Amino acid sequence: MAVSLYINDDDDDDDDDYIHTYLYPASAAASQANREEVDSRSVFVGNVDYSCTPEEVQQHFQTCGTVNRVTIRTDKYGQPKGYAYVEFLEVEAVELALQLNESQLHGRQLKVTAKRTNVPGMKLYRARRPNPNMRSRSPFIPAPFVFSPYGYGKVPRFRMPMRYSPYF
Repeated sequence: MAVSLYINDDDDDDDDDYIHTYLYPASAAASQANREEVDSRSVFVGNVDYSCTPEEVQQHFQTCGTVNRVTIRTDKYGQPKGYAYVEFLEVEAVELALQLNESQLHGRQLKVTAKRTNVPGMKLYRARRPNPNMRSRSPFIPAPFVFSPYGYGKVPRFRMPMRYSPYF
């Protein structure tokens, strides 16, 4: 999808008018509005049984209205994650679907809520609070390059010398 922008360059000369056409990709605002419109017709269904198929979920929500799409999310191995999204053709079907909250499907109590629209940039980096039981995650800062005369991990034992030694 592209948006056309026409620019008319009028000069005082007797030259012909030039029309330049610039094609831009679809703006992010238009796609965000499309997402919000689709999400207003969708519901989130939690606690879906792992053996449930999209056809069974569609039959469960068929009484609310015409189901456009059923999406059961899976992990990278293809195993279901236990939740689904149901998209309807009508916005009014969402209110009827919300009434099916805590209904039973395959012996499990479903949790039905309205689908929310993801807002870009909402997940910002938050630093962890330090755990006193864990080691520090600060970067390793090497000590000055000096060889220990006693060897690695050896600590000198300071004793009183047996006799006077002026050079020690």
